[in-house]
Amino acid sequence: MEKITSREILHQIREEAAKKISDSRCRILICAGTGCLAGGSGEIYRRMSELAEENPDIDVEFGPEIAHGSGPLEVKKSGCHGFCEMGPLMRIEPAGILYTKVKPEDCDEIFHRTIEKGDVIRHLLFKQDGIEYKKQEEIPFYKKQTRNVLKNCGHIDAEHIEEYISTGGYEALEKVLFEMTPQEVVEEISASNLRGRGGGGFPTGYKWSQVARQEEKTRYVVCNGDEGDPGAFMDRSIMEGDPHKMIEGMMIGAYAVGAREGYIYVRAEYPLAISRLKRAISQAEESGLLGDHILGTDFSFRLHINRGAGAFVCGEGSALTASIEGKRGMPRVKPPRTVEKGLWEKPTVLNNVETYANVPKIILQGADWFRTIGTEGSPGTKTFSLTGAIENTGLIEVPMGTSLRHIIYDIGGGLKSGAAFKGVQIGGPSGGCLIEDQIDRPLDFDSVKSLDAIMGSGGLVVMDENTCMVEVARFFMNFTQRESCGKCVPCREGTKRMLEILERIVEGKGEMSDLDELEELATMVQSMALCGLGKSAPLPVISTLKRFRDEYEEHIRDKKCRAKVCTALRQFHINPEFCIGCGKCAKNCPAAAISGKIKHPYHIDNELCIKCGTCKDNCNFDAVYVEA
Repeated sequence: MEKITSREILHQIREEAAKKISDSRCRILICAGTGCLAGGSGEIYRRMSELAEENPDIDVEFGPEIAHGSGPLEVKKSGCHGFCEMGPLMRIEPAGILYTKVKPEDCDEIFHRTIEKGDVIRHLLFKQDGIEYKKQEEIPFYKKQTRNVLKNCGHIDAEHIEEYISTGGYEALEKVLFEMTPQEVVEEISASNLRGRGGGGFPTGYKWSQVARQEEKTRYVVCNGDEGDPGAFMDRSIMEGDPHKMIEGMMIGAYAVGAREGYIYVRAEYPLAISRLKRAISQAEESGLLGDHILGTDFSFRLHINRGAGAFVCGEGSALTASIEGKRGMPRVKPPRTVEKGLWEKPTVLNNVETYANVPKIILQGADWFRTIGTEGSPGTKTFSLTGAIENTGLIEVPMGTSLRHIIYDIGGGLKSGAAFKGVQIGGPSGGCLIEDQIDRPLDFDSVKSLDAIMGSGGLVVMDENTCMVEVARFFMNFTQRESCGKCVPCREGTKRMLEILERIVEGKGEMSDLDELEELATMVQSMALCGLGKSAPLPVISTLKRFRDEYEEHIRDKKCRAKVCTALRQFHINPEFCIGCGKCAKNCPAAAISGKIKHPYHIDNELCIKCGTCKDNCNFDAVYVEA
């Protein structure tokens, strides 16, 4: 690709790239996000590429109503399409067909039936409530979203800069370099009221203005890609599927605050994201969009990638910058804050991936446009990872203020197997639990905070009636206790004491006084911990205690887990009406807790039983049942 040294050359390359795509006879976009690659999409890409090479002159037929070009047949790797439950996914353009749960053995049929003859393979289409959906945009999962940040994910080749440029990529950068002053950029972002999507919801424009006004002229722009929440994969999908959008946002931020260098901090567990980012940075440097005198202007900017070692605490700003500097990732006392003394004691802008990915479109379409989406206090859209007991797991994007009901039932397709809804853990281990009574409340920064939870980076774990809320609290407290950096006593010791109490309760050894102690410890940690992660660590306990106190009391008073999840509180019994006396359960019991004789019902001694469930697993007659 020609070196881009002016806005005129950028326009020319954009037109050429867009024309190349529109001239294609057919584009086969195979999801190459982490989830689909784990499901075999790499092999699907290889086979489809082979078929395209073997049949270079094949006639493409999608019917007279669909126009296609006379150019090449292209097989492309896209980023995550978002519909993870249905992966691996394949999108076929210009027909807009989306095939789901594709297997390598389906490739030949797809090529010769769909590409060559225009036939739709029905068993590969998504089906819901008896309806088949041929086109991606018609599927309720997609149709009921508002995809701004994720717009390109699944629709462009994530590994080639020309594809991003063809969609209008780097047009916002061009606009700020030639038509706006740095102060005007800061004012536009401030007017949009874009709030940080990493969890805190701090106004982005205000943060930028604080860095821009510092007397120190050496400044840095840092992107937090250390997405540590269990079940969260929003930032990862953006880095994998549309890395240049985030990079462009960082460059605009650098121009606004006068920074010449930037750092992207990515967790080492994201090898594909790191690979795509490295490729994107390399291509941007080769094309002249990163480096010195970008687009022939005085603006120069360089980007570096740092890999984190997987410490959850490095998602906190001061710990993250310390890690980049080669120090142990531990939060420090504030003030001074990162905007005053961040990376190498210099003023630093620190935002997460999704925040930067919002910036280009705000610059192009204006703050007023952005504020028409979402709520007054939380404008724009928010990406969420939707996991747990939900039919359609995946990555979604909806306007701020959207209700949980819309997300769970209209987009997510409801709960699996028709189970009753119980709650949603929002914000990961630093978040809280929302219940049925709150399912119609708007999801935005302020509303969620008023419900004893935080938005976090956007993880939503849906839980049904088979979930034990005491165990949920124990699971997240175990995570935050292990991930505590140990610098401050309230977090280091407080979370440890809380975990010990929760473990006693799920083991059936709790006392009613433990609940008061849990609340006291939670209040202490929340008010006295050094960093935001420590302060939010007790939220899962606080919210579950408030909304599911009866479950805690059942565990303590009745030694009962209604969800039959807590192993120590389960009791295994044999129904004599179903037991034929085969003895298989007794033969496989590792504790010798089952007695009886052949052809007569057996019996389980719960004093000896270790609650392993082997008897139930080995019974072919459903005679073994669990009583909580």
